[in-house]
Amino acid sequence: MTAIGAPPLIIQGGMGAAVSNWFLARATALRGQLGVVSGTGIDTVLIRRLQDGDSGGHMRRAMAQFPIPGVSEQTLEQHFLPDGRPAGTPYRALPLHKAPVSRARQLLTMLANYVEVWLAKEGHDGPVGINLLTKIQIPTLASLYGAMLAGVDYVLMGAGIPREVPGILDRFAAHQPASLKLDVEGLNGDAARHVELDPKEFWTDAPPALRRPQFLAIVASNLLATMLARKASGRVDGFIVEGPTAGGHNAPPRGEPQFNQRAEPVYGERDVVDLAKVKELGVPFWVAGGSGSPVGLAEALAAGAAGIQVGTLFAFCDESGLQPEYKREVLASAGRGEVDVVTDARASPTGYPFKVVKWRGAESEGPPRKRVCDMGYLRTPYVTADGTLGFRCASEPESAYVKKGGALEDTVGRQCLCNALLANVGLGQERAEGIVEPPILTAGDDLMVIAKFLGGRERYSAGDVIDYLLKGAPIISSSTPTTRSSSSTVL
Repeated sequence: MTAIGAPPLIIQGGMGAAVSNWFLARATALRGQLGVVSGTGIDTVLIRRLQDGDSGGHMRRAMAQFPIPGVSEQTLEQHFLPDGRPAGTPYRALPLHKAPVSRARQLLTMLANYVEVWLAKEGHDGPVGINLLTKIQIPTLASLYGAMLAGVDYVLMGAGIPREVPGILDRFAAHQPASLKLDVEGLNGDAARHVELDPKEFWTDAPPALRRPQFLAIVASNLLATMLARKASGRVDGFIVEGPTAGGHNAPPRGEPQFNQRAEPVYGERDVVDLAKVKELGVPFWVAGGSGSPVGLAEALAAGAAGIQVGTLFAFCDESGLQPEYKREVLASAGRGEVDVVTDARASPTGYPFKVVKWRGAESEGPPRKRVCDMGYLRTPYVTADGTLGFRCASEPESAYVKKGGALEDTVGRQCLCNALLANVGLGQERAEGIVEPPILTAGDDLMVIAKFLGGRERYSAGDVIDYLLKGAPIISSSTPTTRSSSSTVL
C-alpha cells in the first residue's frame, strides 16, 4: 500500500445514498484519515442536485473537469435548472438501469462518480475512497471507471462477494475492457449474463494514465476473507471486518434463522469473526461495527488491525449529507435516551437485515409509505419465460412482483430503500398532492450510546470525531495532508 502512503487509522464509512458525500469525505481526508464517498445511486444524486439549482456551483465546477468531451455539456442541458425546480414539481427521473447498459447511461454514471470523487479530492492529497454495494451490479463498471478517472485512492465493497472487482481494477488501470457477471435468478446450467465496459470506446485521443486504487473488501466471516484473499480475480489490499452492530445492511446470521421478541435476527458465536485468522492472511484489516470509540480503536490495534471503520459518528456530524433537521432530532432524542436502533429483517428488498433508527418524531402522522419501485437500484434480475432478462423488486406493488414470478410472501414488510435513502439527504421525490417521500434513517448500535460522546453538545464536526477516536491510538502523527493551491473557492 506504499503507493498512497501508510494505511489510515480511521476509515470514515461509506454511507449511502450521499450521507457520505464529497464534503464529509474531504473533511476526513484533510485530517489524514480515509474519507469515503458513497457511490450508491450517485447518478440520481447528481441530476437531482442539478435540478435543485446546484447551490454553490460545486457540481458544475467538477463537471467542467470531466475529461471525456461533451458529456458534462449534455448532462447540464438535460438536467440543470438554474433557478431550481418550481414548487410542487417532481424530480425528473432517470430510466431504470437495464442490461445491456446504454452508452448514455454508462457516461452519466461515470460522470457522477467522477464528480463526487473529484470534489472530495479537490485541493489536497489526503486519501479518498469510494464505497459501492456489490448487490447493485449494473452500474458497477461505469462507477469504478469514473471514480478512477478522478484519481480515487481506495475502492470499498461489501453487501455481497466482490470476487471479480480486483481484476476489473487492474484492467481499467490499463484502459482494457472488463465484464462483470450478473447474479440472475433462474439461469440454467452454465448460462451466464454479464455487463461489459470497454474504456477505449469513449476516447478519440489517447486516454489519461490511471493508477489502480487499493481494494478493500468488506467481510463478515473468516471464510469469505480467506476465499477472497486466495481466489479473487486480482489483489485484495485489505479487509474491513464488519460485525452485526454496524449500520446499514448486515450479513444475515449463520445457521437456522432465529429471532428475538422484536423480530430481530439473533447473532451467535458462529457470527463472530476470528481476527487472529484474518491477521494470518497477511494484509491490513480494519474493524467495523461497535468500534467507534477510543477504546474500540485501541482494542482493534491490539488485535493486529490497521485501524477501524466508523460510520455512525460521522453520519450525524455537521459535514454529512443527512438533512440537518434529522440530525438535530436524532441527537436530541439520543441525549434524552429516547433513540433506538432496530435490526429489521424485512425492510430491505435485498433480503439482508437492515438497521433502522427509531426516534421521537420519526413516526409522525401522515400517509403510509406506498409500495413503489421507480428507481430500481435494488431490483433482482431474473430469466423470463421467453429467456429474456427481467427485473423485479420485493418493494414494488405486490401484484407486479407476483406477475413477474416472485413469491407473495417475499413482499411482506419490504420498503423502497432507494427512495427513502434519497429522502434522508433532502433529495426525496415529490409525490401527488405535495407529499414528499419519507426517510428511513440507518445507524449502528453505537447510536444508542452517542450521548457519552456528545457530552451535552447539540452538534459536532468530523474533526471532533477524529480527535475523539485518536485518543485510542498509542502514537499520533502530527502530519496532515498537503493542501494544493486551487483557483476555485472550496466551501
